[in-house]
Amino acid sequence: MKANLFIIAGSMLAVAGCQTLYTSEPSSDSTTQTVTSNAKSKKSATVSLDQIEEQVAEVNNLWFRISNQMRFPIVENTLVDHYRQWYIDNPRHLEIVTQRAKPYLYYIVEQLEQRNLPLELALLPIIESGFDPLAYSPSHASGLWQLTSPTAISFGVKTNWWSDGRRDIASSTKAALDLMEYLYAKMDHNWLYTIAAYNSGEGRIFNAIKHNQARGKSTDFWSLSVPRETAHYVPQLLALADVIKHADKYGINLIAIDNSPQIEVVNIESQLDINLAADLAQIDINDLKAINPGLKRWATAPQGPHQLIVPSDKAATFKRALATIEPNSRINWVRYKIKSGDSISEIADQFETTATLIRSSNGIKGNNIIAGRFLIIPVAAKDPDLATMIADQVLARRTVVKSSPNKQVYTVKSGDSLWKIAQSQQVNVAQLVKWNNLKKKSTLTIGKSLVIFPNEVANSNASNEKTVNYRVKSGDSLSRIALKYKVTVAELIEWNSLQSSSLIQPGQILKLIMTNS
Repeated sequence: MKANLFIIAGSMLAVAGCQTLYTSEPSSDSTTQTVTSNAKSKKSATVSLDQIEEQVAEVNNLWFRISNQMRFPIVENTLVDHYRQWYIDNPRHLEIVTQRAKPYLYYIVEQLEQRNLPLELALLPIIESGFDPLAYSPSHASGLWQLTSPTAISFGVKTNWWSDGRRDIASSTKAALDLMEYLYAKMDHNWLYTIAAYNSGEGRIFNAIKHNQARGKSTDFWSLSVPRETAHYVPQLLALADVIKHADKYGINLIAIDNSPQIEVVNIESQLDINLAADLAQIDINDLKAINPGLKRWATAPQGPHQLIVPSDKAATFKRALATIEPNSRINWVRYKIKSGDSISEIADQFETTATLIRSSNGIKGNNIIAGRFLIIPVAAKDPDLATMIADQVLARRTVVKSSPNKQVYTVKSGDSLWKIAQSQQVNVAQLVKWNNLKKKSTLTIGKSLVIFPNEVANSNASNEKTVNYRVKSGDSLSRIALKYKVTVAELIEWNSLQSSSLIQPGQILKLIMTNS
């Protein structure tokens, strides 16, 4: 939005993100009206400092921006009076919804202005959901705008295993405003009909209009026979708009909302682990989830929409960092050896992903998989250790090690660590982690019993493994090499005694242990 420039006492005051400075027409009194005189007259009017500060405060408060552009006339009506009084008597309600609205209201206002729609519509989420994006109704409507599944589908909102677009701020707002424009055109450009139809459906409003026309009755909204909820819905919005516009008159102290962007919708182009996204944006993962309430899993949906909402003040940082991440590194992968009896759907459940994504990641068209072969599976990084673990270790975290006749028991002593125990027992840390359902960073307790399986150690050194030396090329990364050879970054780090943050250099030789499968 272009900034408006206001000339005050011969100097220029730049104000961004505002349509109108005054809440009423400027006074014709030359002592208070802002005037720039002809240079020859050498006359200029002045405005008091208090007036300037008050005007700037209005510009900086989003509620004033909304109030100054409201279009709907407020009618004298019993229900309008009833709801107006309710808001006056319950100021705490507006305090709560204002706090909830702060991250989203500016974005919604911008979308309405771009379409030249009434800004009263920005208040509908207060009535629909109390500005709670997780709100869910008994009629199965969801999100800020309380979209039902059929409506959401009709307007292109995607809901699947990964995400619920009805709870996504950008997707749901677009759909709600698309619906408003559609209804407005169908309802003969009558906003009260449109708002009523948004609540109860266009069919009911059309039928109510036809019913009155057939009987020679008035067809204005207030004369229609509509469902009770709809009969209250329209007056409630009008009452709310009146209270917001005349808050001072009604003794309501609206909590100010900055008239500036709070969130930005970023095109991320492909699926992205949200823990990685939080790191790139340098924000807490819970804060990122809070402004992306449509996300249901550990990553964005693989088939899109490829967008993520980030705080506006972190957007530039996030986009710069995202541009440095290779496409194959946007989610984490494990290498899983297929066992007899496995199915793609069961494997998907184990790794909290979908069968479709496993198929697409491995070039599988049907459901046939072969025991002994390997799958590359995308996994969440929400567990700090998960991204560095091979598939068998991940599954071991979810499965208690079963008893075995080959099992040996080691009792932890003072000064022990997983690394020291592994060295003394001629095993490795990964095996100890797997066998004992541990994390690599687990703290060991003196006296704790650890199980070891010597036969499994012998089997792991079987002749079906071979060592390959790989010379690092310009542009290589650990993730790119791991993907090429169907191994994991964690394995590359372990095989080559690298630090997890090590940089590799062209010409460097890396050892890869390949399995003949």
